[in-house]
Amino acid sequence: MDPELYLYVEKVRARELRAEADRHRLASRSSVLRTWETRLGWALVETGLRLVHRRPVHY
Repeated sequence: MDPELYLYVEKVRARELRAEADRHRLASRSSVLRTWETRLGWALVETGLRLVHRRPVHY
């Protein structure tokens, strides 16, 4: 394949992916809901890490 043709195909694909990402970003839920989902997610991660790093109980 000619290198110029390969670069053209890659540029077109990149443009398509950017357009799709923009559409997805615009169609996503409200920023307030997304903020709360992010905060809840990180809280769950932090809780999980605390459970994993707990010291074992000696009997």
